[in-house]
This record gives sequence, structure tokens and C-alpha cells, in this order.
Amino acid sequence: MYDKEKLKDLPQNPGVYIMRNKPGEIIYVGKAINLRNRVRQYFHSTSQLTAKTAVLVSHIETIETIVTDSEMEALILECNLIKTHHPRYNILLKDDKSYPWIRLTVNEEYPRILMTREYKKDGGKYFGPFTSSYAVKNTIEAILKIYPLKTCNRQVAFGKKSGRPCLNYHIGQCQAPCQGNVPREMYAKDIQSILDILNGRHPDLLKNLNDKMTAAALAQNYEAAAKYRDQIAGIEHIVEKQKISSSTKQDQDFIGFAASESLGCVQVFHVREGKLMGRDHFFLEDIGDVSSREVLESFVKQYYASCGFIPREIILKEMLEDKRVIEEWLGNLAGKKIEVLSPQRGQKIKMLEMVADNADLALKQQLLEKREKEIHSKSRLVGLSELLGLTRPPSRIEAYDISNISGTNNVGGMVVFDDGKLNKKACRRFKIKSVEGQNDYASMQEMIFRRMERAMKASEGNNFLPLPEIMMIDGGSGHVNAAESIVSLYPVEIAVCGLVKDDHHRLRGIFFKGTEYPIKKATPLGVFLFEISEEVHRYTLGYHQILRKKEMLASQLEEIPGVGKKRREALMAHFGQVEKIKKATLEELQAVPGMQVKTAQAIFAYFKNKT
Repeated sequence: MYDKEKLKDLPQNPGVYIMRNKPGEIIYVGKAINLRNRVRQYFHSTSQLTAKTAVLVSHIETIETIVTDSEMEALILECNLIKTHHPRYNILLKDDKSYPWIRLTVNEEYPRILMTREYKKDGGKYFGPFTSSYAVKNTIEAILKIYPLKTCNRQVAFGKKSGRPCLNYHIGQCQAPCQGNVPREMYAKDIQSILDILNGRHPDLLKNLNDKMTAAALAQNYEAAAKYRDQIAGIEHIVEKQKISSSTKQDQDFIGFAASESLGCVQVFHVREGKLMGRDHFFLEDIGDVSSREVLESFVKQYYASCGFIPREIILKEMLEDKRVIEEWLGNLAGKKIEVLSPQRGQKIKMLEMVADNADLALKQQLLEKREKEIHSKSRLVGLSELLGLTRPPSRIEAYDISNISGTNNVGGMVVFDDGKLNKKACRRFKIKSVEGQNDYASMQEMIFRRMERAMKASEGNNFLPLPEIMMIDGGSGHVNAAESIVSLYPVEIAVCGLVKDDHHRLRGIFFKGTEYPIKKATPLGVFLFEISEEVHRYTLGYHQILRKKEMLASQLEEIPGVGKKRREALMAHFGQVEKIKKATLEELQAVPGMQVKTAQAIFAYFKNKT
């Protein structure tokens, strides 16, 4: 527990405070204009604190402060620390994936259109971000059908032939500028048309194409008229779902929020030049009774810190507490003036209500899916407990497997399922140390012994606890008996069963207390056991392949004249991995203890000839 007497030593400057628990983990990061005054607020009477804050305070062991010259610097530092450390009690975006953009490489002589998940200042034109990569791919595909741009990254120039044209040219999907016969001016017209479509300036383009179609039809050039007709239909298909939401032709983001239980949903509608171009939604976990204003402020700082494009207007229902500082910070990021608005009436407030309704719908859908998954998971666990005769469904299941080739690179893997869901953080790998040659039973016993011994060590934060209710061993009666002989040495009650495979290494049944129970694959329990069996096999085999690859790379060294086992070990001890040896200079190789100049030259020449 934090010593309140230390509060008087905190600085009264602007800056960032970092709260840590007893193991030293960062559990909360905040900023303040006056660090001492802000941190003191956490240690008022617990009746004045929210439930979440009270729990946070009970875990605070130490508080660090970083003083900054301004509130702006504190805001930037706070965002960076939250993004790096993901503190448990900060409001965090559940979905931190990167979103797709449409990129037009206008910095190239013959530009391409493609999808990317990274916004860069590389001279290209970016449109987005979008929520659906499927929609982006469809849009790009539709555009390429109208305007057959090149899709390869081959360097091309007018008047210069570069290889043979690809299949896209022969099926009419590319103009083949690689043949040097596509005028840049003609190609540039197509690029400008695409820019007009993506910027929402398609009405003028459609009118122009209609005039050309009419003129071609009157001149009885029906082939050209049909081409213009198809282009018009394609453009209308691309833009038909766009909705006019503003008459100001302004770039805006409308942000709405909905909350239920401990989960919140933020919906962002992207309006570009007055048209609704797409939307995002994000889920925020463990918000508890945090105010909507605090949630939105936290979201704005996290979202726009790495968004790539920031519109001129960000519109929310709640007025942010740090509005001025956030506007200045976002303006510096975007290189233009940014306004954070909270309208009270008019068209913008109606739009915000629609965004909030969508956030509420997305949240309800998420909660419904979550409950359905919990019900589905519970039914699988109930089926397993009934099959094994357990008094209640297991909350933790561990599965074990052994992998080797003729006893070499002998490894074991342990995967963990908590409440029917894979817990990747709890999975563990074991390099078998005491077993020579291929002996799966002894290898299994070593792995189970080491797992149990580590669980028995009383220490805070023991990551081999809690113990499972069920251990699933990949194998039949022999493997199960080997595991049970170890488990029986400890004062625990763990059901040990076997995942029995057929001749094709597919799950056939489950072995428990001397009986094999066949598994019906189409049932929820059958699917669950198949998932466990496949996951433990994949996880263990993956570790075996990693070690085998390392050994194969290391054994390459012994092909070099003058390098034997001892010198190979010295090289690996000095560099750590073969890749670094490959890239080492002659001087670096000579610096290895016991290395002769002639041998160093041989190693250097060997890898130089390999590249």
C-alpha cells in the first residue's frame, strides 16, 4: 500500500504520474497540470471514489512522476506510455488493429491503386481509414474494371519496353505501360478520374462520361458508347452507398458512445467533403462507472495518436475537459487547425444521435455474441464433466504433448484452456533434459513433474497456478499411466485422461480410468476436444521445429574447414545466432576467443559465397 506521507514530496509541476503495484507492474498512467494536487485526489475518503478507482488505489505500491515543461508535453507523454505499457486500470481500446486505406501511388510515373494498413507520408494519396477490408478490396476491384491500371511494381517508363506483358494485359485488365506504348497523359486522365471518384466529385465525371457516350452513340461508334456506359454503371455502383450528411463539404468525424455493464462501445462516423465515407467501432473494456466524458477523452487521445488522418472537425456530445490542449496537440500532429466541437442543436446534434444509436446497436450485438459464446462454452464443459463424472464443469484444462524425431530435439508442450477458451499467456514449453533417446513416457513424466514442482513453490505471481481440474495427455493408456504416476505424488485431485488418435493421427476418443470413450465429431464436446488436441499438437510441434531449425543452422558451421564442435560452440556463444555470424565482418570473427586468422577468413569467405 502506498505511503500517503510521500504525497508531500511530489512536485507541483505539470507532468505524468505512473502508478505501480507490488510486483512493479505499471497499473495506471495519468497526466496533470499540478502533479501533487492530482495524485492527492486518489487518497481522499473512499466514499468519494468510484469503485474502480478504489480498487486501483488499493493496489498502488509506488508512484513515479515525470515533470514536463507544459501540459501539452504531459499529454503526449501520457499517450505514449499508455500505448507502450497498456496499464490495467487505464481505459484501453479492445480492438487495436490497423484499419485499411486505399492508396493511390501518384508519386510514381504510372500510379497504382492498392490497399494498405499503414498510412505513410510518401507522396501517395490515401483515402480512409475504412472498417472493412472486404469493402476496400471490392472498391479497388470495381475501379480496376473501369480503369485498367497496372497492378505490378515493375519499373516502367514511356518509350521503354520492360519484359513481356502479363496475363492481366491479355484479358483486358491492364493497359501494359511496361511495353512503353501507353502515353502518360492518357494514363493520367484515368488517375484523375479515380481521384474524382474517391474524393466524391463524381457528378461532374458522370456528366462528362454521359456526354461522351451520347456523342459516340450519335456517331454510331457503339463500341466506345458501350465502354462509356460500363464506366458510368461502375462509378454509380462504387458511390451508390455514400450518404450526404453535411452541406459544408467539410472533413469531420462524429463520435458516439454507449455503455452497458463493464463494456463500452465508441462509434466513429467518417465524413469526408460532406459525404459519409465509412465508420469504425471500438470496444472499451473495464470502464465500470467511469464517466462518458472521461471515456471519450481517453478514446480521442488513443485513437488520433496513431490514426494517420485527422479531420478538421471532431464532433462529440460531451465537452472534453482538456479541449484546448487536445486541439493544439492534434493540430501539431495534423499540421492544420483542428477543432473539437460539442454542438447543442442543429444538424450536427442529429448526426451525433444517429452515431450514438449505432454505437448502442453494436454494443448490444457484441454482448449478445459474448453471451452466446459463454453459453456454447459452458455446454461443452458440462458435456465433458458429465463424461468424466466430475461434480462440476472444469474451469481450467491443461493438455500435454511430446514432439521429437528419433529422440532428438525432445520437447514438450502444455496448452491451457480457461472456461473453455484458450489462454495463450498460460501456455508453456519444455525442453526435455533428463531423457536420452526416444522415450515418450519418460519425457511426459519429466514435463508433468516439472510443472507440478513449479506449482508447489509458494511465490507471489506463480504463473503455474492455479492447478487444473483436468490434465489431457496426447496418447492412450501408457501415456496416461505415466502422467498419473507423477500427479499421484502430490496432494491434489486432478483428473488425468488421454486424447486417443487413430492411424491417421485424428482424434478417435478419450481414455479415462481404464475405458476409452468414442467421440462424436459433430457434437459440441467432440469439436471442443478436437480443438484441444489440434492446439497442443500444433504448439508442441512448433517448438520442436524452431529448435530443429536452429540446430540445422548451427550445424552448417561445421561444414567450414577448421570449424569443429568446440569452435562452433565458441562462435554461437559469442554471436548468439547463426544470422549474426553470417553478417559479421572479418574483424568481428577474429575477435571470437580462440579464433585463428585462417579459420576466420574461411568462415567469412563461406558465408560471403552463400549470399
